[in-house]
Amino acid sequence: MELYQGVNFFELPPHVYAIADNAYRMMCSELTNHLILISGESGAGKTEASKKILQYFAMTCPMTDSLEVARDRLLLSNPVLEAFGNAKTLRNDNSSRFGKYMDIQFDFKGIPIGGHIISYMIEKSRVVYQNQGERNFHIFYQLLEGGEEELLAYLGLERDPQLYRYLSQGHGANESSINDKNDWHTVSNAFSVIDFTEDDLENLFGIIASILHLGNICFRESRQGCSTIPVMQEIKWIAKLLGVQPSALREALTHRKVEAKTEEVMCPLTLELSVYARDAMAKAVYGRTFTWLVNKINSSLASKEFTKKTVIGLLDIYGFEVFDKNGFEQFCINYCNEKLQQLLIESTLKAEQAEYEMEGIEWEPIQYFNNKIICDLVEERHKGIISILDEECIRPGPATDLSFLEKLEEKVGKHAHFQTRKLAGPTGRKRIGWMEFRLFHYAGEVTYCTKGFLEKNNDILYRHLKEVLCSSQNSILKECFLVAELENRRRSPTVRTQFKNSLSSLLDILISKEPSYIRCIKPNEKKEPSKFDDFLIRHQVKYLGLMEHLRVRRAGFAYRRKYEHFLQRYKSLCPDTWPHWHGPPAEGVERLIKYIGYKPEEYKLGR
Repeated sequence: MELYQGVNFFELPPHVYAIADNAYRMMCSELTNHLILISGESGAGKTEASKKILQYFAMTCPMTDSLEVARDRLLLSNPVLEAFGNAKTLRNDNSSRFGKYMDIQFDFKGIPIGGHIISYMIEKSRVVYQNQGERNFHIFYQLLEGGEEELLAYLGLERDPQLYRYLSQGHGANESSINDKNDWHTVSNAFSVIDFTEDDLENLFGIIASILHLGNICFRESRQGCSTIPVMQEIKWIAKLLGVQPSALREALTHRKVEAKTEEVMCPLTLELSVYARDAMAKAVYGRTFTWLVNKINSSLASKEFTKKTVIGLLDIYGFEVFDKNGFEQFCINYCNEKLQQLLIESTLKAEQAEYEMEGIEWEPIQYFNNKIICDLVEERHKGIISILDEECIRPGPATDLSFLEKLEEKVGKHAHFQTRKLAGPTGRKRIGWMEFRLFHYAGEVTYCTKGFLEKNNDILYRHLKEVLCSSQNSILKECFLVAELENRRRSPTVRTQFKNSLSSLLDILISKEPSYIRCIKPNEKKEPSKFDDFLIRHQVKYLGLMEHLRVRRAGFAYRRKYEHFLQRYKSLCPDTWPHWHGPPAEGVERLIKYIGYKPEEYKLGR
């Protein structure tokens, strides 16, 4: 770290520390807000890169004793968020299943004094289902492996993850590359530094344990075809941990409250609907608890100083994903990556070339693929896939995943980047199922199965279950499920619409800052060190547009600054401009560079 501290960006080989140091020095000298955008596919190393940057700032920035706590909280927020928001997937043993944007706040001396985190769409469906070879969120396994005997007894848990339905579906619980016991100790230490109280932790682990108990509830079908819960053991544990009435919880899981004109009627649920209600409750509780966790960390990171602050933003968001089976979650994640790729194109390839033209500097345009056509296919108002999905979710009459697919074929079937089995040619047809559609993303083709798209987009939690959760005596759930919510009869926005809106807000934040970029390249698919798959690397270099970036940079100028900033920075090198230049800045810069002795071909002056 010391090697890169305060060194000119081009003096040493490329490194994450060089990017961090350059952003920091530019922020301090120009008092502008900066951003480090880390991109790459799942498992390429984005989360590790973001941790290295945080460590660099923690170790190299000036520090006072009173601000060491702020620094430690910034660092230790990571293991807590990873425990609750990361999981093992087929591509990555520590995959971020949520998006994270962090602002690191600095005072005028360049000392880190606080931070703020914004999270984006945690993958709630992982709580109730995992693909073969994958795991649930790390915290479940950490609690079972590392938790003290007294804590597990209080929560009604046993150490074996295979005893819990929500942890045993993927058969990936005992992963040799993950040390859950050590990670538990790291997270426990982080909780104490971040200012979690004993009550906070008791309520938090009570929620985690209640989700495991919830998954183990067994439903039976009565002779009338209604759902029943013959064994109440799990219900009693959940009721104790969440502070709700056992009878009310059992009723909410087996009945649905329907409002007639003048009264409320209790309608029994089928076995299938009870399972849906149970899983919906688990997802809602975990999702809102994660939001509470982020807010709790933010209150701990909030700066108490009222001096003017500058920030360096750090974006670590889920990478592009292609699995054997891709569903609603991969569709959301890959749409997010399309939007980030569009931002990169707009702010680098397109903006840089436009800058030369605007400044009147001779320039030969360099061609590149603009993925706006794919973004429009997904998000265009009234015509895109998101709008079609939302229409199917709210229209009257029977809407199914199959009717959604048929509507896609009708409305976007002629798009060059969209394909289904019905629309594909004889060769492509064999590789697309009847319930699937294929998108040709900037990073390659991905086939999505529409099964579950409508259910996951609606994300409905029955009102009766909401009432039970609103009555909870668990202090965290009291903040997560407010009674006022029951009075709001309006339909909640769909998951896809919420995600689209939050992504739009994120892009506004990113555009407002001076960007630096880190592109993570995945060396191989086997997660092995020092092995490089040439084909895989070439594919990533191609779809990331790195060659086009290099061509633009080679054809242009590596260093570009406004006249005012350039003159302020280098005026001491020329007697005519030091200590003050009283004419137009452009003339001052011209006088300065002629004095230094630049050759005409080494620089160009813009308008």
